[in-house]
Amino acid sequence: MCPEEHAALLRRLSRRALLGGSAMGFGALAFHMLSGDARALRRGRTALDGTRATAGVLRGTPLIGSPKARGPKRVAKNVIALYMDGGVSHLDSFDPKPRLDKEHGQPIGIDVPKTQFADVGSVLRSPWEFRPGGQSGIPVSDLFPHLREQVDRLAIVRSMTSEFSEHTFANYLLHTGLPFQGRPSMGAWWSYGLGSESQDLPSYVVLNGGLTPPGGLDNFGSGFLPAEHQASVLRAQGELLANLAPARGEARQRRQLDLVRQLDRLGPLAKDPAVDAAIANQERAFRMQVAVPDVADLSGESAAVRELYGLDSDYEHERTYARQCLLARRLVERGVRFVQLTCPDTGHDRWDQHSNLRAGHADNARAVDRPIAALLQDLAATGLLDETLVVFLTEFGRTPMAQGTDGRDHNPFGFTVWFAGAGVAGGRAIGATDDYGYYAVEDVRDIHDLHATMLHLCGVDHHRLTYRFDSRDVRLTDVHGDVIEGILA
Repeated sequence: MCPEEHAALLRRLSRRALLGGSAMGFGALAFHMLSGDARALRRGRTALDGTRATAGVLRGTPLIGSPKARGPKRVAKNVIALYMDGGVSHLDSFDPKPRLDKEHGQPIGIDVPKTQFADVGSVLRSPWEFRPGGQSGIPVSDLFPHLREQVDRLAIVRSMTSEFSEHTFANYLLHTGLPFQGRPSMGAWWSYGLGSESQDLPSYVVLNGGLTPPGGLDNFGSGFLPAEHQASVLRAQGELLANLAPARGEARQRRQLDLVRQLDRLGPLAKDPAVDAAIANQERAFRMQVAVPDVADLSGESAAVRELYGLDSDYEHERTYARQCLLARRLVERGVRFVQLTCPDTGHDRWDQHSNLRAGHADNARAVDRPIAALLQDLAATGLLDETLVVFLTEFGRTPMAQGTDGRDHNPFGFTVWFAGAGVAGGRAIGATDDYGYYAVEDVRDIHDLHATMLHLCGVDHHRLTYRFDSRDVRLTDVHGDVIEGILA
């Protein structure tokens, strides 16, 4: 075949022609839908300066929010979200309540609503002592002795509230801003609004420690945002991604990608942004085959770093979470925008201790305490803490009275989260719950405020990060949300 005939054949075999003429045209239908997604993306995305954005702006420079909002001294480029699945007891960790000690075993002295499991027992004191930490002297319980040493880096919010006391609804609210399945997750909004600083890795990564939260993978989905913004879920142990190595060799795969690109340039789809996006995804997947093993290779980490994180701990679940924390640092080093960690399975059904509080919370805390403290120290030592926001999150807290004799029920009316890193005033505790720790009573905050603050610390005005969907401009914080000014540096 002469060169002219070869070129003519390639023109006839453009991707659209090939897909339209084979398999009853179903391939062409898929491409039509892909093109529609790209057009919706270009129509729907609104830049934070109020102008309409194009597909070419989806990656790269962070978009800055309203100039009227008081910005943090340092703007975070990346987020590491430490999600404590099941409901950490604030009363046993970051919110000491002496009244529980005084009234242990007595009926609670306030009216309480019906709890999730309608089991209102007597007042239950904390099994752990609270001790002051750092120069700030903020008390942290013996559940978290390593984190207590880092308390001067933390801005603790003791007055967080949720609208739901059931795990699935509360998880959707925490992760997506609304209690419904199918909405974009936090990380998807970060990916959409801020893009990625890495050409070789996804902008949004979830490290799977072994437990998928109630609500499933929809907690990490992209919802109505373009699919490229959903989380890439990587394993914390073993091979981060299955079947990562090319089955028939890198050289052959490279030739296949080059041929696909050549076909696309010749056909009528040559200028279609959807095809450009598909090619970009294929190229990124190709580059990830090198980038992901590089992230996972911890052989270059020093013995001091391994000891700091607990990578060689005799407790299996601490090793798992230590690896997650170290991988999180390595991912943000390489430009991944949003990294979320999930809990290892310690055999106690997450932090959800309706009974056996002492053993369940102790084992869960043992798994995460040293690795999280190490992550904060490591980020600070490498300068990454100045450009990384670390948040400690849980879907709700727990009740001050016992469920049964040695457990706590769900409590959405007052619980604790904390922030550390860029733009955060460390060594500070704001907000308060009542003397029992049941209701938030001072500087009361909700999940929308949490999201608004996280975005603000990343230089984004949450009012202006919108996506056109279902005939309205939708945002992560819906029509709510105020920045928690008390934690800002």
